[in-house]
Order: sequence, then C-alpha cells, then structure tokens
Amino acid sequence: MLVDSHCHLDYPGLAERAEAAVTTAREAGVGLMVTISTEIEKFETQVRPIAERFEDVYCSIGTHPHNAAQERDIPLERILNYAQHPKVVAIGEAGLDYHYDNAPREDQEAGFRTHIAAARETGLPLVIHSRDADEDTAKILTEEMEKGPFPFVLHCFTAGRKLAETGLALGGYISLSGVLTFKKADELRAIVRDLPIDRLLVETDAPFLAPVPHRGKTNEPAFVVHTAAQLAALRGMSETEIAKHTTENFFRLFSKVPQTAAGLVQ
Repeated sequence: MLVDSHCHLDYPGLAERAEAAVTTAREAGVGLMVTISTEIEKFETQVRPIAERFEDVYCSIGTHPHNAAQERDIPLERILNYAQHPKVVAIGEAGLDYHYDNAPREDQEAGFRTHIAAARETGLPLVIHSRDADEDTAKILTEEMEKGPFPFVLHCFTAGRKLAETGLALGGYISLSGVLTFKKADELRAIVRDLPIDRLLVETDAPFLAPVPHRGKTNEPAFVVHTAAQLAALRGMSETEIAKHTTENFFRLFSKVPQTAAGLVQ
C-alpha cells in the first residue's frame, strides 16, 4: 500500500471529480490520502467535508504562506480547536515561500511560528512548505525546537542538502513529490540517494506537479506510484519495499491515523 501524504482534493481540477480521483487512487494501490488545508477560513466548507466524505481520506488544518497576511490574526486557539476533529491528522501547510513572496515575509514567519506552536501543543505533524527560503526555514526550526519538540515534515522537498540535513537532525521527515521524476531534477535525486529511508514519505501535491509520464496533466493521488517507482530505482530497492518503508514512515509521523484505517492495514 502507498500513501499520498499531501494532496489538495478541494482544489479545482480535483474537487469536481473527487469521487473518481479517490477511486482511481484506490485502484492504483494508494490506500490513504491526506488532503491539505491552505486557508483556515475554507476549512469547514472545503477541506473537512472531503475528509469526512471518504473513509480513506484525512486532512490537515492550516494556512499556506501565500495566505499568511490575510490569516495572520487567526488565533492559535482556533487551530487547536479544529485539530480536535478525528479526521484532522496534521497542522499546516505553513512555512516560508520567498519564490513568490505573495505575503510579507514577517507575516509568513509569524504564521509559521504559530503553526509550530500548534504542532507542539497537539503532537500532530507540521506540514512545512519551504521554497527559496532554506536558511530562514532552518533558523526558525532550530530556534523553535529549543522551546520544545514538535513533529514535522518538509513537504514536496526541493531544497538544498543543508536544509535536508538540518531537518533530519531535528527529527523531521522529508516528503518527495513528482519533482523527483523531472528531467532537470538531478541535484534533488543526488540528495535523495543519501537520505535515510526511515525518514522518507511520498506525495503528489495534486493537482500540481504531475510526475513523468503525466507531465502537463492535472496531478492526482494515483500518480504517487510514479514518484515511488523513481524513489525505488534511485535506492536500488523494489517498489514493494519502497511502499512498505514509506507507509510505515507515514504511520509513525501521522500517528493520529489509525493503522487499521479503511481496513487496509491489519
């Protein structure tokens, strides 16, 4: 069984065909999916209903750094309240995005630290978005970890080796998307070859970043099989072994998800 640890089933391209996307994923051997919140204000109307609709779909609660300015004033207590829902198994995604800078950097940092506090308080993993912000991401993670531990995953990892090493040293996990299959991703593949297998997850980030051989199409959870296959080839392992490791890692990090979820793990 594979797990798509990060997708957006409420986004256009998937929301209108969620039933088909989940069914196709199941047929491809993807037993669980986590649909990720990017706007807390849309959680009750868009994210939570999808997780409640499908037995094998879970969700997170959080604010993407792109939306950090408009949701900066959402209190920690509100995140904690939503996190009590049985289908909410993670905090985020939150973090820093200096590639687009769609929100002021001070708002991104404030939101990042609030979400870290939520992960620390709940024990749920923080799903971290970091793009072109390696140094500040590592700095904030290091500072915050000194205040008390919290679980986290660097999602859709495309950063440099130093951030990977810092994240691992702090106890974090690294999630790999379809970018791993891209022709120009040699540097990323070189880093991934050296990462400990017990800290790796796979994801789609659907509907974005469809892997080879589906480049240019709307991504969907079923396509995580291609990222897993690329990871297996890189590590000289079978696809079955990669599925076993990444699924075990998922359950270790996303510990709120019952290992008997959807009756797929006995």
